[in-house]
Amino acid sequence: MSENWDDKSPIYHQLKERVAKLIMDGSFAEGEAIPSVRQVSSEYKINHITVSKAYQELVDMGVLEMRRGRGMFVLTGAQTRLIVDARNEFENIELPEIVKRASQLGISSEELIQKIERFVDGS
Repeated sequence: MSENWDDKSPIYHQLKERVAKLIMDGSFAEGEAIPSVRQVSSEYKINHITVSKAYQELVDMGVLEMRRGRGMFVLTGAQTRLIVDARNEFENIELPEIVKRASQLGISSEELIQKIERFVDGS
């Protein structure tokens, strides 16, 4: 995880998003323990309550579970759940904004598709 925090959103939210990304990309595998609140707090020099809040949001989402005396663990199905949630957010929030912005700039849907294809192809 990176130490850089931006001023655009609360640190607990940024930490939650970073942990979620690590679960989505498989860095934190299902069934695996994640770093403790104390460890993250100490390593990144952030308040333990901030770390606890980020972890609790992931528990509430059904991604992590607390095992008393053992720590936080990634639940089975967490990766899939996070990917589905991220896809839904992209399709329902981000993509409509991209289409709206393209329209404001006079970019046709065909032109937008071509630009996306070029971007995906890396050319």
